Amino acid sequence: MFDKILIANRGEIACRVIRTARKMGVRTVAVYSDADQNALHVSLADEAVHIGGSASRDSYLCVDKVINAALKTGAQAIHPGYGFLSENAAFCDACAQHNITFIGPPKSAIEAMGSKSAAKQIMGDAGVPLVPGYHGEDQDPQVLRNASNDMGYPVLLKATAGGGGKGMRQVWSESEFDEALAAAKRESLNAFGDDTMLVEKYLTQPRHVEIQVFCDQHKNAVYLFERDCSVQRRHQKIIEEAPAPGMTEALRSAMGEAAIQAAQAIDYEGAGTVEFLLDEDGSFYFMEMNTRLQVEHPVTEMISGQDLVEWQLRVASGEPLPCQQKDLTINGHAFEARIYAEDPSNDFLPVSGRIAYLNPPKESEYVRIDTGVVAGDEVSVFYDPMIAKLVVWDEDRDRALSRLTKALREYQLAGMTTNIGFLHDLAACKPFRAAELDTGFIEKHHALIFRPMPELSTFDLALAGLYLVLSQQQQNEQHRLNRGDATSPWHDTSAWRSGEPNQQSFHLQVEETEHRVVVIHDSSESGFYQLLVNDQVLKAQGQLNNHEMAVNIDGVQLTAHVAQHDEFYSVYRSNQVHADSTMQFKVATPDLGIDDAHGAAGSLTAPMNGTMVALLVEPGQSVKKGDALLVMEAMKMEHTVKAPADGQVDTFFYKAGELVEGGSELLAFNVSE
Repeated sequence: MFDKILIANRGEIACRVIRTARKMGVRTVAVYSDADQNALHVSLADEAVHIGGSASRDSYLCVDKVINAALKTGAQAIHPGYGFLSENAAFCDACAQHNITFIGPPKSAIEAMGSKSAAKQIMGDAGVPLVPGYHGEDQDPQVLRNASNDMGYPVLLKATAGGGGKGMRQVWSESEFDEALAAAKRESLNAFGDDTMLVEKYLTQPRHVEIQVFCDQHKNAVYLFERDCSVQRRHQKIIEEAPAPGMTEALRSAMGEAAIQAAQAIDYEGAGTVEFLLDEDGSFYFMEMNTRLQVEHPVTEMISGQDLVEWQLRVASGEPLPCQQKDLTINGHAFEARIYAEDPSNDFLPVSGRIAYLNPPKESEYVRIDTGVVAGDEVSVFYDPMIAKLVVWDEDRDRALSRLTKALREYQLAGMTTNIGFLHDLAACKPFRAAELDTGFIEKHHALIFRPMPELSTFDLALAGLYLVLSQQQQNEQHRLNRGDATSPWHDTSAWRSGEPNQQSFHLQVEETEHRVVVIHDSSESGFYQLLVNDQVLKAQGQLNNHEMAVNIDGVQLTAHVAQHDEFYSVYRSNQVHADSTMQFKVATPDLGIDDAHGAAGSLTAPMNGTMVALLVEPGQSVKKGDALLVMEAMKMEHTVKAPADGQVDTFFYKAGELVEGGSELLAFNVSE
């Protein structure tokens, strides 16, 4: 076994590898960029080496810098995690040249599966079933278009060097083909430095089922069952589960054997995932093989009881697989939900910013959280916006699903937009509970998942008003103790006034609406208040201990957590039904008649921090509503800005390649009369 390994990655996977290595008595070295100087994985590792600027091309993607860090610290092996250099054959080769063990498959296997076109050819020759498609070397757009026309729409354009949904577009008709091809090639070139494409027939109701395989250096191979990853957005998985619902033993065995067949066809070693499309009739087709550990590997660990990172280290050090196929069994059911910094209501656009408050569900044998962030961390524009993986397990699917929705309701994160509420509503909707899964699930059930936000209740406003009063008391009590003058009348918090009721008035702003909450100190009962909200009077009492508040409002008892971030407060109730029913408010300041509005009419602004990728029209050019004007890229995803109406582009304010701050004006646009 290795004495010291370097982890050539960041975030939750780096933290996970460090913890497993520590358990095995293996020392660890982390690498970090400028943006990650204070990251969690840096503090967890035994050593950490700075390798460059914040952009991944200046740090995590630099083969020489990672290799030098390993040589400098005496690391005998490098764990690549997933993403970055994990499927880079040149990096694998560089490790070998410097006598460093690459914890992953051999270079030849990475190269074989690195091109989706070549992989299809190898799998076809090995007898693994394939989806009909064009995987040829001729990349003339007319050749690709003709292949699409011949197989019939819809088709799927895919980058041969791609993964994670990058460089991928669905095309539903020939009229969409040219624009989709240009976008897919551009995104692929930006992400992988290669814009070679393949075209496949797009199955309209497939499930995405993948098989976890493991091979050692002694020609042993096993499959650790399957994961259903059908629920996706932007062709990226967001909820995974194991085992796959409705899977028969016969189909599981057939898919498992096909996966091992695929791995053995390329002399594979280590952890790998063979991804299949499973059609309604039980037919399955090879999609691709990921020559690394997958983001969703925890669900496999939860149902199998195996630590796949430990397996990786043992296999890379030359040990045989810890188990044979007959020793592996499925126990219970597991889900993984990926917590992202993104706005589901705005086409899942990534967001960046600071995590002002973080209080995740309590971990146990049923709940596991893999993360690389803590409260106060920045979610940077430079990397994938995943914050954490919430993993749950129980004896069967129904129980595990109940744990998932409960944990999502309990997941408290403030300071930035996330997909937590969306994930909860997806997991709680009837079709998901019934396991009616396919890769178009979100689009098909959009109305069920994207339900209207719950109306703000009088109870929520009363809760906010009570918190403000109790918070004042808590602060004044602390001030009293610090000053040592406990009897001073200046510390009184009863809002006493001569000849008037003891009351305080708060103006709370929730989104764009202002609400008045009056808190009257009840002189007849100590510790009780009357709250006047929306012409209703509620009786309340409460106790505040730091961020946690125990309250009784009109006989309803509950616990709430209140997070203050910047000028906002977020209130999380213990009895909230939906994960996104958290109320966020701020105390409104008086309107002094100052108008800070500026004339932004006729302009379009950047929806996020990012980089300008391409300007698609010329200044002065007339466009129609919905025409694509420009393309921005952030957090590995492209976003196309389109014309809001018929009109004319006057001026672009940024050039391709320039960094753009979220909210900045991108162009001047004149609407047609």
